[in-house]
Amino acid sequence: MRNPYDVLGVSRTAAEAEIKKAFRKLAKTYHPDRNKNDAKAKDRFAEVNQAYEILGDAKKRAEFDRGAIDAEGKPRFQGFEGFAGGPRGGFSGFDFESMARGRGTGAGAGAGGFGEDIFSQLFGEAFRSAGAGARTTAQKGDDVAAELTVTLDQVASEAKLRLVLPTGREVDVVVPKGVTDGQVIRLRGLGHLGRGGGEPGDALLTIRLAPDSRFQIDGADLRVTAEVSLEDAVLGGPVRIQTLTGAVEMKIPPMTSSGRTFRLRGKGLPRKDGTRGDLLATMAIVLPASADEVLLDYARKRRGARATTG
Repeated sequence: MRNPYDVLGVSRTAAEAEIKKAFRKLAKTYHPDRNKNDAKAKDRFAEVNQAYEILGDAKKRAEFDRGAIDAEGKPRFQGFEGFAGGPRGGFSGFDFESMARGRGTGAGAGAGGFGEDIFSQLFGEAFRSAGAGARTTAQKGDDVAAELTVTLDQVASEAKLRLVLPTGREVDVVVPKGVTDGQVIRLRGLGHLGRGGGEPGDALLTIRLAPDSRFQIDGADLRVTAEVSLEDAVLGGPVRIQTLTGAVEMKIPPMTSSGRTFRLRGKGLPRKDGTRGDLLATMAIVLPASADEVLLDYARKRRGARATTG
C-alpha cells in the first residue's frame, strides 16, 4: 500500500479541507460506476478510499504521521534498535542479570525470571500488537453522513433527485412518502469501502424540508390563508385557493367569518400508506379602503343587476 499522502496527491501539511477535496475528486474519477470496463480503476478507487480512511480521520492521521500505524491502518512493530549495544543507544549497557535477580530469589530464580519476565515485559505487548494486525478480520466500512433539502412540491410529487455523497458517488434518491423534516434515511452499502473484505458502510441521509411561504406544515396536512373580499364573505361566492398542484376555486357560503377554515381533502402531503393529507384553507376577510368604496361598488352592482333584468 502506497503512502496515503502520495495516493491523494497532497502534502503532509495539507489542511483537512484540502484532503477532503482531493479525495472527492479522485473518488469521482475512479468510481466503478464510471469505469465499468476498467479493472484498474476499481483498484485505484479502493486505494483512494483506504488513503482517506487514514488521512480523513484526525486520530489515524496523527498515528500514521508518528509511525504508529502503516498505510493500511495496521499497528507497526517499532523494534528495539541498538539492543546489543548498537550505535543508537537502545539497551546498550543494560544489566539484564541484575534485573532478573531483582525479580526472584537466588541465581536460579534470576535466570528463570530473565526468560519469563524481562522478555515478556519488553516484547510481549509489541508482539501481541503485531500479531493482532496480522490477524485483522473483515471490518465493515465507515458510514457517511449527507443532507438533502427538498421542497414541498418535490415531496408531493415523490420526485427523483440526484445526490453526490461524501465518497464522491452520485446516486438517485426518490423522496419517500411521509417524509418529515429532520428524518434520517439509511442508504445501505453507500458508505466507505470495508476493510479486509468487509462490506461497505452506509450513507445516513438527513432530509430537510425547504421553507415555503405559501403553506404551513401540520403533519401530512397543509395550512394556507385565503383572502376573501367583504362582499364575498357576506353574500357568498367563489374563492381561489392555492394548492401544491395549482390554484382551485372553492365556493364559500354567505356570512363566512374571518378565520373560518375549510378542508380540501387529499390536497396535502403523501403519507406512508399511500393516502394524502388535506389542505386547510383559513379565510381572511380583506376590508375595503373606505366605506365610500363599499357604497360605490354596491351601487354599481345594483345598476348592473337592473340593466340585466330590465
